[in-house]
Amino acid sequence: MFVAIGNTPRDYAWGSSTAIAEFRGTASSGGPEAELWLGAHPGSPARVLDTASVGHDDLAAWIAADPERALGPRLAAQGARLPFLLKLLAAAEPLSLQAHPTPEQARAGFAREEADGVPLAAYDRNYKDRFHKPELIVAISETFDALSGFRPLDEVRGVLDVLRAADAASTAPEPGALDLLADHLTGEHALRDTVEWLLRDGRGGDTGEASWVIERVTALARSEPALESAYALSFETVTVLAEAYPGDPGVVISLLLNRVRLARGEALYLAAGNVHAYLDGLGIELMAASDNVLRGGLTPKHIDVTELIDVLDFTPIAPPRLRPDELSPGVTAFRPDVPDFVLYRVEAGTDAARVPLDGPAIVLVEGDDRVRLQGRSGEVARLGRGESAYVTPDEGMLEITGPGIAWIATTGAVAASAAEVFSSW
Repeated sequence: MFVAIGNTPRDYAWGSSTAIAEFRGTASSGGPEAELWLGAHPGSPARVLDTASVGHDDLAAWIAADPERALGPRLAAQGARLPFLLKLLAAAEPLSLQAHPTPEQARAGFAREEADGVPLAAYDRNYKDRFHKPELIVAISETFDALSGFRPLDEVRGVLDVLRAADAASTAPEPGALDLLADHLTGEHALRDTVEWLLRDGRGGDTGEASWVIERVTALARSEPALESAYALSFETVTVLAEAYPGDPGVVISLLLNRVRLARGEALYLAAGNVHAYLDGLGIELMAASDNVLRGGLTPKHIDVTELIDVLDFTPIAPPRLRPDELSPGVTAFRPDVPDFVLYRVEAGTDAARVPLDGPAIVLVEGDDRVRLQGRSGEVARLGRGESAYVTPDEGMLEITGPGIAWIATTGAVAASAAEVFSSW
């Protein structure tokens, strides 16, 4: 069964005023349009465009009323919830630094706050549900900029060397500020100790030593030695962040992180504990359906330093790019190491492409050309630019034809291969 769905973009202040409207081929609202949610998350469930087809106005209400049909027996028995949320995300300004918990941390944190009687809507509530929230982002714009994961310590030392050279070349050197930063960047837990110090000491105005470091690093990031160094993009980011959040510890923390620039079609996978922030660009985002976010700067919202430090993974990594599997001509799959979701990109062209489904799916079309979908039931749906549909799991397989691009989000239990994609209809 195919159910046409849609939604109204969320107007978070960091959103672009044009990118989502251009993707959908609609008029802009004139204000920021940050995220278009396509799923059953209660914060903004997708609207059912033909209510007569299922008897309900939105996906969440339909799933609650008829989980067997909407989700299939397996998911209906596992809590009757759609485990993923598909988004179109358009960042024109930086988002907050944040990380998400493991499933075990989410369950324990939710139970603890429930036992403590912390209201779900409380400003200082960390865990809104029992679920983890891994995320996948694929660049749709020509570039998509982000911070993601702690960079290798030798790179951090290289950044510090550039700052020292810039300070020495300045008219009024202040090496003491960089000495403080260097002192914290030593020892077995250098990254953990530095982040915790910056967050605890640097958020109380201009009185702490960390505030001096933040101020000095911000000034040096604008210098010629910094902007001509191998880390120029990171220092440019410091300037952007400092303009949006002057004096925020996240300004300096950003230099400890990988500065990532995705080209169109490239992806990042943000596992539990990965500290990250999206900076600029339009992307397809697919995540586990959860509200559990631990923030670490660049925000006026609540920051629980103790809980954040427990959740963060301080292991230095390369940028966590996720390379898609090429399943067949025109069909690629972004498949992370979680069962909650998988994302297919299908550009069938003149030949039909097939994608197996182990559960429900959501299809979103990119580009001016239309896409034809057919499932095992024989039902056919045709989607144009920016249009989307929910697919019930009894369809089992999608056959996609037409010159448009179809993004298909579904559960990740099927280990798709080229053989499966081309198995008999």
